[in-house]
Amino acid sequence: MKAIVNGKIILKDRVLDGFALLYTEVIEGIVPADKIPEGAEIIDACGGYVAPGLIDLHIHGYLGKDVCDGEEESIRTIAGGIVKNGVTGFLPTTMTVDMKVIRKALQTCRDLKEESKGWKGSAILGCHAEGPFISESKKGAQDAKYILKPDAAFVKEYADIIKIITLAPETDTEDFAAIREITRDTDVVISMGHTSSDYETAVRSTEAGVKHVTHLFNAMTPMAHRAPGVVTAAFNTDVTCELIVDTFHVNPCFYDLLYKIKGRKLCFITDCLPAGGLPYGEYTLGGTKIIYRDIVCRLEDGTVAGSVLPLNKGVWNVYTNSNIPLHECVNGATLNPATAIGVEKTKGSLDVGKDADIIITDAEFNVNKTIIGGTIRYEA
Repeated sequence: MKAIVNGKIILKDRVLDGFALLYTEVIEGIVPADKIPEGAEIIDACGGYVAPGLIDLHIHGYLGKDVCDGEEESIRTIAGGIVKNGVTGFLPTTMTVDMKVIRKALQTCRDLKEESKGWKGSAILGCHAEGPFISESKKGAQDAKYILKPDAAFVKEYADIIKIITLAPETDTEDFAAIREITRDTDVVISMGHTSSDYETAVRSTEAGVKHVTHLFNAMTPMAHRAPGVVTAAFNTDVTCELIVDTFHVNPCFYDLLYKIKGRKLCFITDCLPAGGLPYGEYTLGGTKIIYRDIVCRLEDGTVAGSVLPLNKGVWNVYTNSNIPLHECVNGATLNPATAIGVEKTKGSLDVGKDADIIITDAEFNVNKTIIGGTIRYEA
């Protein structure tokens, strides 16, 4: 048994000081610092934070590698990079490219998923297929020539590896035949995103099976007083919502409001591109040239393509730009995403019996140690 001492332990409902976190492969308990079992190996948190491992539901790449490369080396590199940001589990995310490329990427992640439980990097929890079933008018950085109509058969074929599928509900049939079939036959979470849907269609799609919203505010119809749009539908229904927390994609002035409206339905994501972890410059995404400057990536025509955000920085962005308690900021990148994809029984918090996915950070949430399943996978 190991005991993490001298740290502020971030639980799902509070932050504890003066206690020790006990773990083996799972969380064994939290005890007063003077009640540590004899023989336990001591790990000193040096006054920093002890938190659950972070979960990124939406990440396209890191360190120059793209999920859509479809190569094992690319997934290993991404996983090995983001574990240094405290990510213990992630959904490698595809985009709207040729269907052969998407299938290859999904198969590669399928092949690696079991192995990833024991490698040095973050574990693959499944995949997020962002497209190709999206709206051309809200495609963002995605290539219109690869957009298709929603195809339930495709989703069902990869239902063992796809955890989230992003689609535009208005591109389905009038009665949402594909959404209903996916909901009936799989556990895949259907997310509306890259959508030009109006408010009424968006709300009806949640009644048919949509449970999630891809990067709230971005690439969807906005909230307007006579045309409420997808954003308002997200507020008025029980869907979980992704939020890119890089302070650029969504102005930080919204953080408090979103927490008041959505609470623990809010999931912080990076939407990180292959340029993540690298210096400013020119890179590619799904074969398309992107330019990384400041805190954002753009296409050559200026279209915003995505972020280069480390998830631990995203948590701290919300905490330092809002009145949201630290434990709820951490929930946004741990418990909330775990719940959204149905793994909250084993991941997402430091509850006794859950997997010992733990991070130790400094006072500003920079990661010093990442532990997955009780094994140290990264040390600064």
